[in-house]
Amino acid sequence: MSVLWDASEPLSAYDLLPALQAADSGKPLAATTVLTVLSRLEKKGFVASDKSSRPHRYTATASRADHVAELMHEVLGESADRQAVLERFVGGVSAADADLLRKLLDRS
Repeated sequence: MSVLWDASEPLSAYDLLPALQAADSGKPLAATTVLTVLSRLEKKGFVASDKSSRPHRYTATASRADHVAELMHEVLGESADRQAVLERFVGGVSAADADLLRKLLDRS
């Protein structure tokens, strides 16, 4: 997903291969493996494909920030004690992040 989030245009599985292989020090990846993962990500709604071209090109359906925010909401929603989770989160952020949170909360 990082490669798709960082891309300025839709990418094919073959476009993704070099970046994925550079990040992985193990066995070389096959294009079919990348296509399988992209297909699964598409079914889950993480990527969209343009099937009008060959090879198909893929883009992320949401930004990295949107995805992380959704994960944070999901985790918070699963908590039995939201206040305790928020207290621990706020207690662990830097002073700069705490100031940013205050500003964002004041704005909303």
